[in-house]
Amino acid sequence: MARDDLIALTPDVLAALSNRGLVKRATKEVEAGGRQTLTEDADGTVRAAYPDGVAVTLPVGGGLAAGICSCPAPGVCRHLLAVVLTYQRAHAQAAGRVTTPDLDATPDRDDAGAGGEPWRWSPGDVSDDELAAAISAPALAAAQRRRRRGYTAVVHRPTAADPVPRVELPTGTVRFLVPRQIGYARGDAADDGGEAVALAVWACRAADREHPDRPEAQVRVGGPATVTEHPALDAAVTLAADVLLTGAAHLGSGVDARLAAARRDLDAAGLRWPLLAVDDLAGQLEAYAARGAGYRPETFADLLAELPARRRAVVNAGATPPERVLGTHEPAETPLRRVRLTGLGARVRDSGGEVGVDVVLAHPAAVSVLVLRRAYPVTDDGPPTGHELAGRRVAGTTLGALATGNVVSESAVRSAAHQLRFAAGRLARTTVTPGAGEWSGLPPGLLVRDPDALAAELAGRPPRLLRPRTAAESVRVLALGAVRTIGYAAGDQRLDATVTGADGGTATISATHHGAAPGALDALAAALDGTHGPPRYVSGTVRRGADGLVVEPLAVVADAVVVPDLSPGVGDGRLAGAVGARPDPVAAALGTASALLAQAAHTGLRHLPAGFPDRLRATAAALAGVGLDRCGAALSGLAGALGADPGEPAVRAWVDTWIRLSVTAESR
Repeated sequence: MARDDLIALTPDVLAALSNRGLVKRATKEVEAGGRQTLTEDADGTVRAAYPDGVAVTLPVGGGLAAGICSCPAPGVCRHLLAVVLTYQRAHAQAAGRVTTPDLDATPDRDDAGAGGEPWRWSPGDVSDDELAAAISAPALAAAQRRRRRGYTAVVHRPTAADPVPRVELPTGTVRFLVPRQIGYARGDAADDGGEAVALAVWACRAADREHPDRPEAQVRVGGPATVTEHPALDAAVTLAADVLLTGAAHLGSGVDARLAAARRDLDAAGLRWPLLAVDDLAGQLEAYAARGAGYRPETFADLLAELPARRRAVVNAGATPPERVLGTHEPAETPLRRVRLTGLGARVRDSGGEVGVDVVLAHPAAVSVLVLRRAYPVTDDGPPTGHELAGRRVAGTTLGALATGNVVSESAVRSAAHQLRFAAGRLARTTVTPGAGEWSGLPPGLLVRDPDALAAELAGRPPRLLRPRTAAESVRVLALGAVRTIGYAAGDQRLDATVTGADGGTATISATHHGAAPGALDALAAALDGTHGPPRYVSGTVRRGADGLVVEPLAVVADAVVVPDLSPGVGDGRLAGAVGARPDPVAAALGTASALLAQAAHTGLRHLPAGFPDRLRATAAALAGVGLDRCGAALSGLAGALGADPGEPAVRAWVDTWIRLSVTAESR
């Protein structure tokens, strides 16, 4: 009887378990006529002997990681891969099917599952005995200890389009590559010994029990009943309230010690998202004290509202597990095993005293996006442009090469916020090869073909103030159908293009000129109008707009990958097509109200001028005038709560109002 687990190993799965180069080499050896002799024991163990003395053993259970080869290469070597491909070929020929090992082909499978849909299965069906046989005893014991403490997970069930079930854990993502074969489960974190696989299986069981019909389910596994007492978070919320009452403009240096204590206590408690919010709050106050351009009153106000918003969500816990709101037990950093990344472009940031570059890379195995951040000071020669920064070196290559290339690294480290760094001083290597923008192989969670469907998906997300604080959480790749219009709004220095998705739906690609990337709009226009061939994909940050999905582009794929922010040019090209400014009274009213609240936070609720409540009431009337009655009522309530000596009621009213305005703006 054929080994179903070996027959099920597609070239993509083999590449995930090793690397694509080794699979190609093994495929060539098989096509040339393998020299090994295969035998199969009664228990299913496959053995191979090569003329040069190399011996391979593939026991039942444990996956390819349990395979033994006498060659000196570590891990899954080309001999193991060649034995699998040869075994598949032999059984296909015995069954009268002629196959050629091919990286684009999927081997025939005997296990077709119910209704010919082998992807319809759940890792939760794996028994405890099978789990114990697949991972080491120490790893299973560590997983059981973690289950007793409790953890949360997001279970993504398989579909015909994405047949690999996966589970997002605080420590990484586990994928179950082969149906019903637990030995081929793979986590993206290095050196977990199989602990994550056990946690993922238990999460799938919980999801099957609690949410059997959901394609994506958030679950909590084990641990005590939900804990709502978080002294470290309470202290951070109290600190935010005191800062709001005093204002950035009137704070003294005494707040530094309280910020440091809050950061220390949140870190010790494992409350990762509040910790990152306090980190950003400290950064805003430092920038203001140094008169730096990085200080933004709206950002400052948003952080003061985020901390109490997360605390309220924990106290009034609903469908979202509190751990997802607080980032409980998210490790500060996670070293990744050998990882393959795809460059999706870059964004250049001008923060006054420095110019930063965010290189955005897809991590297909984890269906996530990572960001490599670099910042460079402005010299006497002026700020460097994005094109100049594209040549700066990092990890043995350049930022420009990373932004468009294919990266394979054994030294990648991911932070809780999904920022990427390459560990220094390790023997592991990072290699980058040029990318041609072949993004069709990206998983459905990253690759979008219908922008209307994505807009509907974004509408179902929790509010931004409560979501995990991960970099580039809204980056997607849109497969393009056609570019309908391209226009330039001269007053706003903004280029807008209306496009369709490959499967229908429309979206707006929108980019605004900034001095750190002077050639960006010219490069974007040329990439979209067919100068470099028909555009096939665009990557970017996505959001919902008044007319549907809006994409702020990172890169466009035509005949080559074009990264607008890293492109040459001085911005002197002629951009055809005018875009008329369409008034949006609702957005204008929300913007005015948010700016007024940000001014209050900057000045401090205890230091507002006497006429400020009247300004709040006038703004409230304007909100009511465009149909935002509840927003207006919240602003009027804040005006009434200020009084002569504002205190906790005024803080609560300000937070209520900011949250309402933020959620309203996001929902549009």
